[in-house]
Amino acid sequence: MSDRSVAKSNSTPTRGLLRSGRGPQFEKPKDIRGALRRLLQYLYPYRTTLIIVFVLALFGTGMALAGPYLMGLAIDRLLSGAGAAALLRVVGLMIGSYLIAWAAQTGQGVLIATAAQRAMKNLRGELFAHLQRLSLAFHDSRSAGDLMSRLTNDMDTISRVLSQNVIQLFSGLLTLIGILVMMFVLSTQLALASMIFLPMMVGLVGLIGKKTRSAFRSYQKNLGSLNGTLEETYSGQRVVMAFAQEERVLQQFDRANEEVRRVGIHAMTYALLVMPMMGILANANVAIVAGLGGFLALNGTVSIGLIVMFITFSRRFAVPLRQLGDLYNQIQAALAGAERIFEVMETEPAPNDRTSTVELNGIHGEVVFENVDFAYVPGVPVLKNVSLRAAPGETIALVGPTGAGKTTIVNLLTRFYDLDRGTIRIDGIDIKDVTRESLRQQLGIVLQQTFHFAESVTDNIRYGRLDATDEEVVVAAQLAGADRFIRRLPKGYDTVLSERGADLSEGQRQLLAIARAILADPRILILDEATSSVDTRTEVRIQRALRELMQGRTSFVIAHRLATIRNADQVIVIDEGEVVEQGTHDELLSQQGVYHRLYMSQFRKRGQE
Repeated sequence: MSDRSVAKSNSTPTRGLLRSGRGPQFEKPKDIRGALRRLLQYLYPYRTTLIIVFVLALFGTGMALAGPYLMGLAIDRLLSGAGAAALLRVVGLMIGSYLIAWAAQTGQGVLIATAAQRAMKNLRGELFAHLQRLSLAFHDSRSAGDLMSRLTNDMDTISRVLSQNVIQLFSGLLTLIGILVMMFVLSTQLALASMIFLPMMVGLVGLIGKKTRSAFRSYQKNLGSLNGTLEETYSGQRVVMAFAQEERVLQQFDRANEEVRRVGIHAMTYALLVMPMMGILANANVAIVAGLGGFLALNGTVSIGLIVMFITFSRRFAVPLRQLGDLYNQIQAALAGAERIFEVMETEPAPNDRTSTVELNGIHGEVVFENVDFAYVPGVPVLKNVSLRAAPGETIALVGPTGAGKTTIVNLLTRFYDLDRGTIRIDGIDIKDVTRESLRQQLGIVLQQTFHFAESVTDNIRYGRLDATDEEVVVAAQLAGADRFIRRLPKGYDTVLSERGADLSEGQRQLLAIARAILADPRILILDEATSSVDTRTEVRIQRALRELMQGRTSFVIAHRLATIRNADQVIVIDEGEVVEQGTHDELLSQQGVYHRLYMSQFRKRGQE
C-alpha cells in the first residue's frame, strides 16, 4: 500500500471491494445560463456560418408556411370555378415552395453540423488538455470512469444538441411566430380561438422541463458512477478472479446498473410526458378551430379555404410546440452534461511554474531535502521534518514499514505534489524555482507497477525520449537486457502490446520500463520497488539492468531486496514520516535499531546474511 493510500485510509472509510466513485463528489452548479453562455462561446468563431444557417432557416420557414396558404387559396379558387390553368399555377407554386423549403433545411443542416462538430472538437480538446494540467491529487481522488463519462457521454449529448437540435429550436420558434402572424392577418377571431390552449402548452413545457433537467442530471451522474465501476472492475479483473469475488462484483454492478435503470426511467418518463399531452391539446385546438370556422362559414364570414388554412396552421402550430417540448428536454440533458464538463474545467490546475523559473539543465545530481513536511490530507501528516542529502552519483536506499513515507519522498522530488514546508534542492537550486518539464527531464522513474501503452514495443521504449532513433531504442533495450525477449515476439520491436502490456510477463514489463529509463538518460534515477514482484531468476536479470542504469547517476531506491540495499551508499530509514536512522548497511546493522529489526524480519528468513 502506498503512502497516499494510507493517508486516505486514515481520513475516509472504505466502501468495499469496488466503489462507484472515489473521493469527494463535485458540487452541482445551478448556473444554467452560465453553462449555456459558455457553450455558445465555442460556437462564436463560426458565427458567419451560423448567420447563413439562420438566414436559410428564416427563408425555409417562410417557404414552408407558404404551402398551407397556397393550399387554402387553391381550394377557394376550385370552389369559385376558376380555370384549370389558374389552379395549376397555385399548385405549382405550392410544390415549388415545399422544394425550396426542403433545400434550405438541407443546407442549414449540413452547415450547422459542420460548425457544431468543429466547436465540439475544440471543447473536447480543451477538456482533455485541462485534464492533463490537473494535479495528481485531483486524479487520485476522482473516478476514472466518471471522468471518462464526462469526456464521452456528456460530450456526445452536447454534440447531438448542437448538431441537430439548435437549428430545430430556431426553426420551431420561427414557425410559431410565422403561424401566429399569418393567422392574425387572415382572421383575428380564428386566431384567438387557436390560442386558447397556448398558455397550457407553454406551462406544460416549462413545468415538465424543469423536472426533466434535474432527472437527467441525476441520470448522467449515476451513469458516470456505473462507468467508474466498470473501469475499476476491468482494471482489477485479476484481483477479482484471484480472490473469487466475481459474484460480489456482479452484485455491485447490478446495484449500480439498477440505479441507472431507475433514474433513467424517471428521466425518460418526464421527457415522454410532453409529446402525448401536447398531442391531446393540439387535437382539442383543431376541434375548436373547426367548430368556430364552420359556424363563421355558415354566416358567410370566412371561406372554406380559410378554414382549411387555419386547421393546417393549427396542426402546424402544435408540431413545433411538441418539438420544442422534446427539444427542451434534450437541451436540459445537454446543459446538465455541460455543467458536469465545466465543473472539471473550472477545477484549478496544478500551480503554474513561477514566472522567475529557470530551466534545469546540465546538473551533477546533488539532492538535498531540508526540514520537509507534507500531508495529502490536511491534519494527517505523512512526512515530518525530513532532511537528507544525496551526493552526485550516490545510491540512496529508502527503507521503512509500509506507509512510512518512502514513496511520498519520491512524489515530492518529482513535484507530483508540492511540499507543505521546507525545501528540496538539486545542485543547490530550489526545485520550485525550475520548470516542472525541465525537472522531470532530469529524472528517470521505474515503478513497481509499470505502465505500457497499446502501441509497439519501440514506441513504448521511445516514450522515454520521443526524438530517439530506432537504433538508440535497440541499444537501450540491449543495455536493459530486454533485446533477447523482444526479438522473440511475433513482430519483434514492431509488436503492438495489449492494453497495459498485459501480454507480457511482470519481468518483461519491468525490463521495458528500465529500457525506457535508459533511453531518457536521466541524471537522477528513482526506483520504486522495481523488483519486488518478480521471481528470483528474473530479479537477477533486472538487477543487472539496474546496475547498468544506475552507473554514474544519483539514485533513490525504494526496495526490500537485500541485493539492492547492501550496495547503497546510504540507507535512510523512514518510520511514521520521520528519518529515524541513516548510514550504510553495515553501520545500521551494528546499531541494532529499526533497520536491524527490518533486516531480521525480512532477510534472515532467506538466510542472506
